[in-house]
Amino acid sequence: MNSGFKTTADAILAQSVQGTPAIPGIVAMLTDAQGTTYEGAAGVRVLGSNQPMTTDTVFAIFSCSKAITGTAVLQLVEEGRLDLDAPASRYAPEIAKVKVLEGLDADGRPRLRAPRREITTRMLMLHTAGFGYEFSNQRLFDEAAATGRASIIGCTRLSLQSHLIADPGEQWEYGMNIDWCGQVVEGITGQRLGQVMKERIFEPLGMADTGFTLTPSMRQRLALVHQRGADGSLAPIPEPLLPADPEVDMGGHGLYATVGDYCRFIRMWLNDGAGPNGRVLKPETVRMAEGNGLGELKLRELPSVMPEMALEIQFLPGQTMSWAYSFMLNDQPMPTGRPANTLAWSGIANLYYWIDRQNGIGGFYASQVLPYGDMPSLMAYAQFEMAAYAALANRAAA
Repeated sequence: MNSGFKTTADAILAQSVQGTPAIPGIVAMLTDAQGTTYEGAAGVRVLGSNQPMTTDTVFAIFSCSKAITGTAVLQLVEEGRLDLDAPASRYAPEIAKVKVLEGLDADGRPRLRAPRREITTRMLMLHTAGFGYEFSNQRLFDEAAATGRASIIGCTRLSLQSHLIADPGEQWEYGMNIDWCGQVVEGITGQRLGQVMKERIFEPLGMADTGFTLTPSMRQRLALVHQRGADGSLAPIPEPLLPADPEVDMGGHGLYATVGDYCRFIRMWLNDGAGPNGRVLKPETVRMAEGNGLGELKLRELPSVMPEMALEIQFLPGQTMSWAYSFMLNDQPMPTGRPANTLAWSGIANLYYWIDRQNGIGGFYASQVLPYGDMPSLMAYAQFEMAAYAALANRAAA
C-alpha cells in the first residue's frame, strides 16, 4: 500500500481514540500474500494508564480463535484421522451427554430431551450442531440464571456441558460448536489443543505471541477489555476476561494473540496453506474450506439478551451470509469494497478480520471493547476496510 493509505489509516485510528465516544486503543494491520503492508496503533492499552497501544500489544481475540481451531481440524481430515461425518462422540465422548433444552419447568429446572440425531464434526464446524450462546439465546440465558451454570468465558470443563437449543443438523445457530471441535482435536491427538496448535500451526507460521496461556512477556503487553456504559463512557475491566492459564483450551474463544501474529495466519490462507516454516494445509483443502458448507441455509440475525456483552447482530439490507470451514462468507459484494465470498469473522470485544483470496489481501482490526457491535468500533473498522479497498482500486487504476 502507498503512503496515501498509511496517512488515511493512521488518521482513522487517531480520530477513533480521540472522538466522542472514543475507543481506548486500536491496532490494525493489512497484509498481502508476501507480508504486512500496513501496521498502525493508537490510544492506550488500559484507560487511565500510561501504557500506549503498540503494534506488539497482546489481545484476547475471543471468537477469532475459531478459524485457527478449524485449521487444526482440517489438518486431521487431510491425514485421514478425522471423518467429518462420523459422530463427534467417536473422538470426544463427552459430547454424547448433551441434551436439547426445551425450557424451564415451574420450579425453574431445565426441561431436557435427547437430540434427534448425533452431532458430527462437520455440524460443529458449520454451526449447525444446535449449540448457542447465552448472550444471544433467551432459553440458555434463563437456564444459566436459574441453575448458576458456569459461563464458557471461564474455560472450565463444566462449562462445556451447555445444552443444545436446536436438533443437530437442522439450522445455523451461532454457539460453542468450535469449543467442541477443540475437544475432537484433543481426543484424536492425545494432546492439549494449545500444544497441537503450537506444533502444527504457530511454529510453521512464526506465531510466537499466540496461545491459550499468557506467558510473562505476553502479560506485560496485554490490553484489558473495557465496558461501554449507557452514556458512552468506558471503564476497564480490572482483570482479563479469559483465564491466563485455563483448565480447558477453548477452541472457540480462548486464544490470546498479537495482530501481527494473526496476520501471519491470514497470509497462510492467502498462500494456499503455505507458511514461511512449512505447509499448514494443502491447497486443495484450502479451496474446499473456503466454500459455502451450508447449502441453502443462511446465517440469521442474532438477538441480544445480554446487551452488556453483545448488541443485536444485524446484516446490511439485501445482504445474506453463508458459512465456510470455519468462516463467514458474504454472498454479495460489501459496501466497503470487499468482494463476494470473502472469508471473515470477529471476536466479541470488537475484533474483526477478513481474508480476500480473490484480491490477495487481508486485514485485522483489534480493540478490547464491550459490547460486541459497539458503534464507534464498527465505524472505525468499516472505515479501515473501506480505505484499504479504495487504495487497492487506486493502485489498479494507476
